[in-house]
Amino acid sequence: MIVKTLPPSSRPIQEDSRNGTNRRGDELNVIDVVPEDGTSTLVVRSPRLLAAQKVRTAAQPETLYDPVGIAAHYRNRKVQVLRRIFAVLGPTLSFVFGLWSDSKRGIVVKNDRRRATQLRVLLTQLGPAYIKIGQALSTRPDLVPPVYLEELTKLQDQLPPFPNEIAYQFIKEELGAPPEEVYAELSAQPIAAASLGQVYKGKLKTGEEVAVKVQRPDLREGITIDLYILRNLAAWVQKKVKRVRSDLVGILDELGDRIFEEMDYIHEGENAERFFELYGHIKDVYVPKIYWEYTNRRVLTMEWINGTKLTQTEEISAQGIDARYLIEVGVQCSLRQLLEHGFFHADPHPGNLLATTDGKLAYLDFGMMSEIKPPQRYGLIEAIVHVVNRDFEGLAKDYVKLDFLSPETDLTPIIPAFARVFADAQGASVAELNIKSITDELSALMYEYPFRVPPYYALIIRSLVTLEGIAIYIDPNFKVLSEAYPYVSKRLLTDPAPQLRASLQDLLFKDGRFRWNRLENLLKNARNSQDYDFNLVLNQGIEFLSSERGAFIRDKLVDESVNGLDAFGKNVLHNFTSLLRERVGLTAVNKTPAATVEQQQTLEHIKRILGILRETRGFDPVQITSQIAQLLVNSDVQRLGQQIANRFTQKAVARLIRQLLAS
Repeated sequence: MIVKTLPPSSRPIQEDSRNGTNRRGDELNVIDVVPEDGTSTLVVRSPRLLAAQKVRTAAQPETLYDPVGIAAHYRNRKVQVLRRIFAVLGPTLSFVFGLWSDSKRGIVVKNDRRRATQLRVLLTQLGPAYIKIGQALSTRPDLVPPVYLEELTKLQDQLPPFPNEIAYQFIKEELGAPPEEVYAELSAQPIAAASLGQVYKGKLKTGEEVAVKVQRPDLREGITIDLYILRNLAAWVQKKVKRVRSDLVGILDELGDRIFEEMDYIHEGENAERFFELYGHIKDVYVPKIYWEYTNRRVLTMEWINGTKLTQTEEISAQGIDARYLIEVGVQCSLRQLLEHGFFHADPHPGNLLATTDGKLAYLDFGMMSEIKPPQRYGLIEAIVHVVNRDFEGLAKDYVKLDFLSPETDLTPIIPAFARVFADAQGASVAELNIKSITDELSALMYEYPFRVPPYYALIIRSLVTLEGIAIYIDPNFKVLSEAYPYVSKRLLTDPAPQLRASLQDLLFKDGRFRWNRLENLLKNARNSQDYDFNLVLNQGIEFLSSERGAFIRDKLVDESVNGLDAFGKNVLHNFTSLLRERVGLTAVNKTPAATVEQQQTLEHIKRILGILRETRGFDPVQITSQIAQLLVNSDVQRLGQQIANRFTQKAVARLIRQLLAS
């Protein structure tokens, strides 16, 4: 067989900011494989070749999750399905009976390493679907005893490998040549084995160190039969148990879509490049490079990362790296994934998050990714704001927007129920009131009231709970909302989206009154966000206030500003007349009354906000002065200033007339 590389695409070369080398982000890499009989076929090396990818998908429909096709396949294979059900139930019931028997004999089950090992072996034998359950549990030290946690952690990358001969055969079939012709070096044994594949350390002919991931054999058959059984079980429960209102089948289908995508390494490579484009610029986040010319459906070649698992805290500390800081980086990155772009890593277990030798957080394994649509993203931001500010009526409305409740649902009994669940959320640590505990309490709430769980929600919770589990392991006092709210505050102040502007208005005003304390809280939190730009907030704030969209807030702010100026003027005049009467002795001068309590409170709020702004990173009086000079020539800003001046003048004239009439 002869392997020839076709010419690359003529599209512009992009600079790869990771290593300074040129990279063709949209390059079309195709290998022309010519067997000895002289016929020619194409092996796709990059998902950028759309036409070829369509041909590949049409030729291999098994790369897509098709529940209808899977059901048709197993409908006439009842014996095979029953055999699988008994294969799962038999050892599972045996293990559960063993735990019950041990507890009756006085054995402390949670400290029994023998049983912990049995559980790990059981999940391994049951296959990839159950291994993923074990991987999720391995990140929950608040739920799983330490002995079991240690064993389940091995499911992340220490599963039994499959023979090298099969892996080498897959490399030859996918890349068109045996491993020794493709790679300069390849480790004699896999250095890690996970649920869907195993990884070898290699080196390219050009000298770059790479990780070569090869898919497990017979993977699709094992996963499809488990998904078929679980989907039928979900449909039966959904039909027979009236209390279950969630779309269980939809949730299973969402999971099936993600798992089937995970089994296509071309799709995973495409995910990695998209993840880099969206989040690679975040400080101390690192995304490895994909080598498309050595990647196909069952073989993936990516940049080798030297790093340590985040849960290996002692090893990380020995390198002088702060593991807690990297968790903060991970949380900030996750916030941007879930709330900004909507493209998120749905499987961030410790095996997929490494602390690099230079102190960065490296993401690995981009097989299981998912997306959140803009309405859900904005709804989540609003929900966080309402939780932090104890606005449970607003939170109930958020759940309608997020499709958990139908629009016709009576929210009256649900609002106090939310208050019970979220009452202490802001001040609680992860160990006391974390995402998992909130989710558990919400589950009870959803059972009592007419909630339904939309399919997109399951993977979001899986992602957050997994990441939170790592945070608990590193720092039991890690506060979720304390880490998330600065970013959310920054988004509320800077995002021009109408949904968030409406949310900002609802946050700052209640019954027509401006809530200065909420604005103070927003500004305090926003300045703690890593990418908070004071000048951007100033420019966007003025642009918004001077636009039609900001008319309501502008009018209220003008009134509050006039009250503040009025209070300031009253206090100055009061102090001046007091000085004339008491020190100079001009008793004929009447003492002017000071500002009212309400006006004084407004003035104090304005002073505090000015203090917050002065302490904000990026505050530069010289730069602000030049900005103000530029803004003064802006017609909208001039109109805003005129509005304030007119209101203040009207108020002063009205006061003067009242005083004259009173005299």
